[in-house]
Amino acid sequence: MSTRTPLSIARALGSARHGNDHWWVQRLTAVALVPLTFWLAAATVSLVDADHATFTAWISTPGRAVLVLLFIFATFYHLKLGLQVVIEDYVRPRWITVTALIVNVFFCFLVGTACAFAVLKLAIGA
Repeated sequence: MSTRTPLSIARALGSARHGNDHWWVQRLTAVALVPLTFWLAAATVSLVDADHATFTAWISTPGRAVLVLLFIFATFYHLKLGLQVVIEDYVRPRWITVTALIVNVFFCFLVGTACAFAVLKLAIGA
């Protein structure tokens, strides 16, 4: 027995069948961010009095650079997914919704890329 009305069936309205994937990816990025956030917070506290050379030496370790890059990727992807849900649910009219979704994607991509570039520049020592 379907809970859909005959009118919605006739109009072919209903689930776009993509919300489940979106929900899972948002939860996976949240789970990945928990240990990464605790690790980065502890590392930040240990480097409070460090100078630039000490920090550069710290982040030059491949494992640390990779973990910081994973943190950046997970953070901005999680941000993009979360803002997308808020925009889709609460922003009206439609043209503002579409514009906000486009700005969301570009903002998260550009700022995430800038952060990753900064980490790579420090880690490689260019």
